[in-house]
Amino acid sequence: MFDAIETANQPISSNNSALFSTNPDRKLNEPDRNSQSVSGITLVTGGSGFIGTHLIDTLIHRGENVTVIDNLSTSNTQYLHPDATLINKDICDPGIPDLIKKLNPKAIYHLAAQASVAVSAREPLIDVNINVNGTLNLLEPIRELPHRPRFIYFSTGGAIYGDLEPSALPAREAIEAKPLSTYGASKLAVENYLRVYGHLYDLNYTIVRPANVYGPRQNPHGEAGVIAIFTQAMLEGRQITIFGDGNDQRDYIYVSDFIDGVLTLADSNLPGPYNIGTGYGISVNKIHDILSEFISNAKPAQYGPPRPGDIPKIWLDVTSAENDLGWQANTSFQDGISKTVEWFRQITP
Repeated sequence: MFDAIETANQPISSNNSALFSTNPDRKLNEPDRNSQSVSGITLVTGGSGFIGTHLIDTLIHRGENVTVIDNLSTSNTQYLHPDATLINKDICDPGIPDLIKKLNPKAIYHLAAQASVAVSAREPLIDVNINVNGTLNLLEPIRELPHRPRFIYFSTGGAIYGDLEPSALPAREAIEAKPLSTYGASKLAVENYLRVYGHLYDLNYTIVRPANVYGPRQNPHGEAGVIAIFTQAMLEGRQITIFGDGNDQRDYIYVSDFIDGVLTLADSNLPGPYNIGTGYGISVNKIHDILSEFISNAKPAQYGPPRPGDIPKIWLDVTSAENDLGWQANTSFQDGISKTVEWFRQITP
């Protein structure tokens, strides 16, 4: 697993408690002078998934009028805020350009993506169609709007950097991106398109490079989201399998910290890219050990062969976000795990 940009939100039994709080009033810039010319709609693509529903909760708490575009292929509406307007449509749909022009949003948070590294390796054309062509389907109509909406793009903070030498960690945004997966390549391609659209068409964009996001509502049935997968399995008394020796390390950020970082960046009008993470790596073995402290009678892990394409170690340098935005993650890993386990405990039979 390289990052946690996912729209998956498999059905999980009821408890809509988010178990986190954010700082929704954080502002770094004056309102756009052209804001009166737009509809006032904030658009979120892929908004029915794990990260999207948390983002929408906070946007609505801030008083935003939120519309969601999601084809619900890997998610549902279980945790979608009732005040959000859902449009069930694929971002690759030929009707998207007309829809964007009709909505005339003031901001677009673009989460929708094909986020599986394994799928991208098997079927790279699907990856390109959704991640690249789907994004261009959103960007093209923006050129015809009299006001350029703020476009916040969720890239990847793991797959984009490739396999770095230990001396290059934590990964800085200035490092040359050398993705080793077609998923990472598709995300980097869109970053480059955004720069071109900014230059040619005055697109007001920002690029977020996320660490591995975890917390309540994360899908425990996918290939990514190791904390959710382990938590659900351990609460159900199942033995988990760790791929490789368990020493692989990633940067894990609690979802409320991540949303706060994203909104701080979105309010700044800075283009990025900006890493939004914690600045340190945690191994899979350590995750298992900490979860075992909160979940009694957890079975010892078994070990399997490493997964092809997994990068051994990656965590993000967040100095730019700290210096330019005054932002940093505030939830300790222990506290984040505690909140996550408590939420999963409430929804696990």
